[in-house]
Amino acid sequence: MRVPGRRAWAVRLVLLAVALLLTVVVVRLVGQVDWGEVWDALGLLTWWHPLVLLVVLLVRQVLNALPLALFIPGISAYQATLNDLAAILMATLAPPPSDLALRLAIFGSWGVPTVKAVAGALMNTLTFYVVRFAAPAAGFVLLLMLGRAPGPRWVELLSIAISLAILAGVLLVVRSEQLALAVGGGAGRVVRRIGREVDPEAWARACAEFRGEIVARFRRGFPQSLVALTGMLVADLALLVLSLRFVGVDATEVGLAEIAVAYLFAYPFTIFPFCGIGIVDALVLAGLVEAGGSEVEAAGVAGLVVWRVFTVGGPVLLGLGALGVWRRRTPRSASAS
Repeated sequence: MRVPGRRAWAVRLVLLAVALLLTVVVVRLVGQVDWGEVWDALGLLTWWHPLVLLVVLLVRQVLNALPLALFIPGISAYQATLNDLAAILMATLAPPPSDLALRLAIFGSWGVPTVKAVAGALMNTLTFYVVRFAAPAAGFVLLLMLGRAPGPRWVELLSIAISLAILAGVLLVVRSEQLALAVGGGAGRVVRRIGREVDPEAWARACAEFRGEIVARFRRGFPQSLVALTGMLVADLALLVLSLRFVGVDATEVGLAEIAVAYLFAYPFTIFPFCGIGIVDALVLAGLVEAGGSEVEAAGVAGLVVWRVFTVGGPVLLGLGALGVWRRRTPRSASAS
């Protein structure tokens, strides 16, 4: 497997720079933050609040990893969660494909053939991307229920279109081997036209092999994975709502529906490094201020800080524990292979 080089690091840094730039723009639109009030809001946290958030975080991570168990034979939800947490840790420390390399090493130590592990991990990623980019669709539904005009939301419409394109591609690949060959070869030719040295025939064969590995579990596993990842979004939203409520953003100021709309429209930007930290937070904060006025700004920032501590820092710490559990329970020769 190719070792991440300078190009991977450069792409990561460029994406992070874009995220920071967009964050500055959005925060300037929101206004100046009173950090003294933010600190006072954080002081409202009590000892049991982190325990509640930790429980919701664990539910979130299990649901996030569940597609691995659904697509890879012989893998339990517990094993999938350990694998996913360790991969999240690696993805935070190093650019791709370091996380995939660790995933395959862990699956290999459990006796999963590499080809099945790769297919399951890829299907997990594709399913997540379908849900990630479809999130704004639920936001539009909520706006309709609230009786509010959506306004010019071209980015959100583009996000939904990307989700539908991925979904259509997956369904075509699974439908037949001929379609899998056609999709793989067509994608290879498109990539070659934009300057990458790829072999469309190799892409076609890889796509057909991928289909052969996941087709038997697709009819049952794909719908269940969509449900699991939708549940993950609900758990993530619950973490955000609880974080905001714990630091003083009252339901009379910003309702659950308003928080959900801001979250769902911002969620596709988690594609940026570190789950879109900065840009997602700024967009959510803008939605909170739009709904509740400038009075909720400081508490909103405090709630977002708590939310990020758990949703970004929490999985990393859990990943350290998961990696430690795997290494303790796996023979050294297997973990090194």
